[in-house]
Amino acid sequence: MAVFVLDKKKHPLMPCSEKRARLLLERGRAVVVRLHPFTIRLKDRLGGETQPLRLQLDPGSRTTGIALVREDETLDPDTGEVRREAHVVWLGELTHRGAQIRDRLASRRASRRRRRTQNLRHRAPRFLNRTKPQGWLAPSLRHRLDTTLSWVARLQRLAPITSLHQELVRFDTQAMQNPEISGIDYQQGELAGYEVREYLLEKWHRTCAYCGAQGVPLQIEHIQPKSRGGSNRVSNLTLACAPCNERKGSQPIEHFLKDKPTVLHRIQAQAKTPLRDAAAVNATRWALFERLKATGLPVASSSGAQTKYNRQRLGIPKTHALDAVCVGPLEALHGWNRPTLAIKATWRGSYQRTRLDRFGFPRGYLTRRKRIHGVQTGDRVVAEVPSGKHAGNHVGRVAVRKTGSFNIQTARGVVQGISHRHCRVVQRADGYGYAIHPTLTEEARRVA
Repeated sequence: MAVFVLDKKKHPLMPCSEKRARLLLERGRAVVVRLHPFTIRLKDRLGGETQPLRLQLDPGSRTTGIALVREDETLDPDTGEVRREAHVVWLGELTHRGAQIRDRLASRRASRRRRRTQNLRHRAPRFLNRTKPQGWLAPSLRHRLDTTLSWVARLQRLAPITSLHQELVRFDTQAMQNPEISGIDYQQGELAGYEVREYLLEKWHRTCAYCGAQGVPLQIEHIQPKSRGGSNRVSNLTLACAPCNERKGSQPIEHFLKDKPTVLHRIQAQAKTPLRDAAAVNATRWALFERLKATGLPVASSSGAQTKYNRQRLGIPKTHALDAVCVGPLEALHGWNRPTLAIKATWRGSYQRTRLDRFGFPRGYLTRRKRIHGVQTGDRVVAEVPSGKHAGNHVGRVAVRKTGSFNIQTARGVVQGISHRHCRVVQRADGYGYAIHPTLTEEARRVA
């Protein structure tokens, strides 16, 4: 992974390789500023020459892909065309917790409604005289917006970013290539059906709905056949492998799956899945675009169809971070097979001081002290245990107890009962959890 570099006054310089960062640290020319994303600060350099970097975003309901790329533009001397080649510098995937916020607000609303119904039944509902301001977003949606913008600002402090690119709108690329296009020709171009196919692949988890086959070519199939009155609505479409699609033909799904009632029930239930995630993205995309423009950097946008077209044309695997790399016009891509920093939005703490059992009765009480022996929940620590059942080195996110016996969430699982005497803080809690995931090629994915 690329290492972010700051000068003596913490101004961003060009990221460097892991090897160069290791040499700078060994020679005493740099110190570590952060572990995730790994950042060093030079002690003997002030300013320096930088290259333009572009931050690309693929906003999602649950996970947002982030990519930092360096773009080269070369002019073909024969044709005079400008060829754009992107070099991947850093990849990240930001996982939101909007669903948890929604569930907690629903629980709080139910508790308050019960108390109000019990004690204040005679009062008029308060929500009747309340209005929402212009541009209001629900807390779960505002969280997606705020966390994305927070990481944009953080990366601006770590790298010399000169422009932003967001997956947002659908450009009329066919009209750009053929100004005379009209009518049905719009439906028969290079990007025909890409939006619908991409949605179906995500909805049905890239598997055949009838036999569960994966890693095979999938076809768009009508649940209710068109010959029997079925429509082309997304709720009537699914994915099927070629053998299943041929066997089903024009049969009603009830007749085709009469011997598999479990599969029939699953398909009928999944076909009616609400478009909650799509609605969340649609509700926040324009707000995110306007907030990105407020940063003062040039902001461009492109469509999801263009992203998928670039990814399939270049043979790039499907991940959120690599989707961000493929945003916008792109002709060649270099260095995409690099590790991805997985960033998970957690929380900084809880106001609740009482733990409840499943019946709602107290089962334990939390201390009001946030830090125990200089460590608080969420800090990243290194524990060097000399002996005992947990002897060895453990690195991960810590959960503190008043007794001084901590739990550490490592990549291999939770290690319980680690004394505070063995723990050393390497990064303070910032509301996020971190992990590094390798990016695999399609061949490696099949082997794994």
